[in-house]
Amino acid sequence: MSQKRNCLPKTTLSCWRKYTSEGVLDGCNLPEAIVESWERCAREKVNPADGCSRLILEQRQLQDLQEENRQLITIARPFMQKIYRFVAGSRFIVVLTDGRGCVMERFGDAGVLDEAAAINFVPGACWSEEQVGTNAMGTALKVGKPVQVAGPEHFCLKHHPWTCSAAPIFDQQGRVTGTLDLSGPVEATHQHTLGMVVAAAEAIAMQMHTWQLNNELTVLNKHLINIFHGITDGVLIINRLGKIIDLNPAGERMLGKRLEEMAGRPVQSFFGCERGGQALQHLSGEEELVFHHGRLPQYFRALGEPVTDVRGKLLGTIIILRPVGGKVQILKPAVERNKPFTFEAITGKSKAIRKTLAQASLVAATAANVLLLGETGTGKELLARAIHNHSRRRGDPFVAVNCGAIPRELAGSELFGYEGGAFTGARRDGQPGKFELASGGTIFLDEIGEMPLEQQVVLLRILEEKMVTRVGGIRAIPVDVRVICATNKNLLEEVEKGAFRRDLYYRLNVISIVIPPLRDRPGDIMLLFEHFLAAKGRELQVTFKVAPEIKEYLQKYDWPGNVRELQNVVERMTTLATGGAIGTAHLPAEIYNYLRSAVCRPVSEAALNRRQRKEEAAEQEKRKILLTLNKNGGNVSRTAGELSFSRSTLYRKMRRYGITN
Repeated sequence: MSQKRNCLPKTTLSCWRKYTSEGVLDGCNLPEAIVESWERCAREKVNPADGCSRLILEQRQLQDLQEENRQLITIARPFMQKIYRFVAGSRFIVVLTDGRGCVMERFGDAGVLDEAAAINFVPGACWSEEQVGTNAMGTALKVGKPVQVAGPEHFCLKHHPWTCSAAPIFDQQGRVTGTLDLSGPVEATHQHTLGMVVAAAEAIAMQMHTWQLNNELTVLNKHLINIFHGITDGVLIINRLGKIIDLNPAGERMLGKRLEEMAGRPVQSFFGCERGGQALQHLSGEEELVFHHGRLPQYFRALGEPVTDVRGKLLGTIIILRPVGGKVQILKPAVERNKPFTFEAITGKSKAIRKTLAQASLVAATAANVLLLGETGTGKELLARAIHNHSRRRGDPFVAVNCGAIPRELAGSELFGYEGGAFTGARRDGQPGKFELASGGTIFLDEIGEMPLEQQVVLLRILEEKMVTRVGGIRAIPVDVRVICATNKNLLEEVEKGAFRRDLYYRLNVISIVIPPLRDRPGDIMLLFEHFLAAKGRELQVTFKVAPEIKEYLQKYDWPGNVRELQNVVERMTTLATGGAIGTAHLPAEIYNYLRSAVCRPVSEAALNRRQRKEEAAEQEKRKILLTLNKNGGNVSRTAGELSFSRSTLYRKMRRYGITN
């Protein structure tokens, strides 16, 4: 290192003295990076007479830091040792910091390490600009570029005997994760030193990038192996010569053959297809195959996907096997055929239902879990179907499950499936659960509040890991399912009572949609009535005539059973009507008597005014509750205190106004 850095002006020391005493840089020819750094140091009130780091991690904290950056240190250490061997004996030290400027590792001559320790240039010390002023490591972190600082270019006097060259180390996202520094005596300042450090820092970053890719590939490979072994379809892999190299467990069960019996043999010795066995080596798309090695021929729908290298050369083919016939029916017995139900098919023009449908339409385009809230009979399953049919999953299964209708002891096997012999009465070959059947599509969990606590734990794990393990099984089966839940309960109250898991509630309640009861959308009552009546007329091939007074009865009734009750009323009236004529005699007793009671009496103008004032007061109270909840981040206890309500009163009002938290 005989060549000195001749870019240092002779007046650097005088410039430093003038700036640190007067704050003036007139006439100074300093690098722009140094000037900007000095100005930052002055603003941070760094002491120019000092230079010792005052922020030093305790031993335990240093160990934690080193463990957190273990991979960076492991990769950087060989480069640091190589640089040190190159400069050994020249009073230089090689230093590695993290992204905040904390020293994690260093190599150097013993005497120089002692000198460095005098200014706390030691492992665990923070060498950011805010701590020790202008220095190559701290300044490189600030500007995100390689920096060389020599002698009086350092803002602090105790650094003037030193020269340092540092380069930032970037991760894959372009973020600075650390710096590599080479520091030594100022008289050995050399321009090439910075170039050597930059080259080493870039090599370290490249190695980190390679390690990260290898790590991601390892994780991905593990996931693929799990999927390969857990998928319910058969998967057959053949090489470019058409010989079988792998078969997953589901394929072994379908074919009744073990991999050991088939490996290394030509695929055409087991399978036949219309285009001949050789076609299987290049199978791309669908083909019907026949498997000959059983008592009877077995037929499969096969989906082939060729695997090629970067030059497009064929390496092999992956073939997905799906049985045609009896076995397919065993796999999908409980999947309900997806009805083409859309938002447009939902009858209603009221502001309340239009708002609900607008929310649902926005949600449908996402993959988020949805919680539908509404009274019994408001049409939660129909809305769930519409969300599914407007989503990217519309071509895949929609599986509806009523959690309240499954016996507690069977909930686990129904939802998550079971292996053969898992319990008395279980099928010998086991059975997939609703989550497996819905994989790729949507599962609708109605009355989610009725799910037993022990199954809530399993459901939470499935949502987090996207894997399901059957009852009595040990294999984790990958499932890709969108979850839509519905309830007529206040789940927050259930959480407070300990009947519903808090963590599951927040996992499911990503987006909640409130479906208004029929009494809150009176303008839709006759629309729905006419819709159901027309459908019944088409079914029975009858044109119904409805007495005019029926409208008054229907519109003034409270409809506690909501849309479902209205549909049932239409069913009753059309069944009892003779000659297609529908009158008040065909009304259910509860509707007829309801209207004949006080509800039917003429309403005075004063009563109407009272009702309007009551509705306005309720709306004001609802807005006040919403504002206070938002201000308190959804904290019910704090909100109840501010509004002078008890928690139970607040919950009751939230339920009344359809407010979810």
